[in-house]
Amino acid sequence: MMKENKLRRILKEGKGSVSTRIWSPWATMMEAAAATGHFDYLEFVAEYSPYDLQQMENMARACELHDAGCMIKVDFQNRFYVAQKAMAAGFQAILFTDHKTPEEVEESIYMTMPDCPEYKGRFGFPNNRWISFNGYIPQLDYAKMCADTVRVFMVEKADTMKNIEAICKVPGVDMLQFGPSDFSLNNGWNRADHMEDCKKAEEDMIRCALENGVQPRCEIYTLEDAERYKELGVKHFSIGDELKILKDYWNTTGKAVKDLRDAMEK
Repeated sequence: MMKENKLRRILKEGKGSVSTRIWSPWATMMEAAAATGHFDYLEFVAEYSPYDLQQMENMARACELHDAGCMIKVDFQNRFYVAQKAMAAGFQAILFTDHKTPEEVEESIYMTMPDCPEYKGRFGFPNNRWISFNGYIPQLDYAKMCADTVRVFMVEKADTMKNIEAICKVPGVDMLQFGPSDFSLNNGWNRADHMEDCKKAEEDMIRCALENGVQPRCEIYTLEDAERYKELGVKHFSIGDELKILKDYWNTTGKAVKDLRDAMEK
């Protein structure tokens, strides 16, 4: 059974979106977040986490149970394999990392577009969840669903910023997201020493994206963080991060309770 690509619909309607980042490949974490009803889609950060192909299917199922889409963030080196497997499992958006040139971006789009005359891609007809197995979805319906996958690219290299306008003009680029940590590393900086440089680069990316009809997506941690981006025209937000949320709790409440225990034992 074909599922609506919720993020694609949001983009077509010109609306905003809200997501959050999940590290755990345990599908129940995806389901718990989706069950709140507050997220349009969930992002699994496969670039950071161990996972297997069965877990990808279960994560997609968990999101579908609660009318949420799902995105996967993939490594650069094995991006074609992982992106195709994730799409076949039911993921509706791919967040690509570490691209530097328009040619690399074009290649990633080519490898995830359907292999048929209309779309001229390289992705075939996988017998997996996406087609309900055994060809229950007509090939051209599948091709449209495949083409509708939302393709998002991290902007996190010095060369990427140099090529940003050309990248924005590549057909098939739906969204861009700035990555300050990788951008700092690639420039030979410690991020803490170059916060203003990162801020300027991100704002330049946002302006260029919007001028070229590409939607910027920004990570925030609090509602207050959103205000600056709203003024720049951003309406797609990824809020919070599973590991950061846990670490913050462990380092605040955890420390407070430990300090209380230590005081009681004196």
